[in-house]
Amino acid sequence: MYIGKRVRLERIINRSNGRTIIVPMDHGVTLGAVDGLLDMREAVNDMAKGGADAVLMHKGLVRCGHRTAGRDIGLIIHLSASTALSPQGNTKTLVGTVEEGIKHGADCVSVHINLGDPNECQMLADMGRVAEACDNWHMPLLAMVYARGPQIKDPYAPDVVAHCARVGVELGADIVKVPYTGDMESFADVVGACCVPVVIAGGERMDSTRQLLQIVSDSIKAGGAGISVGRNVFQHPDRVRLVTALRAIVHEDADVDTALALVEG
Repeated sequence: MYIGKRVRLERIINRSNGRTIIVPMDHGVTLGAVDGLLDMREAVNDMAKGGADAVLMHKGLVRCGHRTAGRDIGLIIHLSASTALSPQGNTKTLVGTVEEGIKHGADCVSVHINLGDPNECQMLADMGRVAEACDNWHMPLLAMVYARGPQIKDPYAPDVVAHCARVGVELGADIVKVPYTGDMESFADVVGACCVPVVIAGGERMDSTRQLLQIVSDSIKAGGAGISVGRNVFQHPDRVRLVTALRAIVHEDADVDTALALVEG
């Protein structure tokens, strides 16, 4: 690995434990102006204040979220997009380049692939090109890989999630983001088949804060490298304290009860 990529990775992954807390904020393209992301500067500042390692957003929001004070935080620029208004919403298309990411100050770029989608081949080809550009520019690449398509019966099935993770690794990702399989044993198998850090997605809003903290804790115990969770974090009623609690689990190996106490004050 080139030193440039190593330096950038260390801005988003803790060099002491190889773990990370990433908060995606790319939902506006897919869903519109969602709660929690109306004021991007405030949202980014809250994530930094709580101790997140990086935020992830589309290129146009970098100017909206840039702060001139406060704790520094890593920046991941997302290069894939689709909208919920499209009849082909699971087909992601490239809307940015690695070179644009560099211009906007990115420490990493990300792409999204939905395996099983009728247009899967195009998304795979796109990732291949992005991975090549990342290698040329010494830029880390995060791959969000999910199973979403007419033939997918259970997107959380361990063998399906393991397939998603393996695709990300084999196509050149430095970090892979996949759904949590639901239990530590099967997720440990997913992680064991990857030679790069694996982080879990947050998915739809969860029923409780304890549920989120438990899933994060279990994934860490299974060998996961942390989280890339959006709505369950930035839409939380006390999101700064929540990020502080997540940091306690991910970076300090705190138990769920200890972390929950940090949220509840």
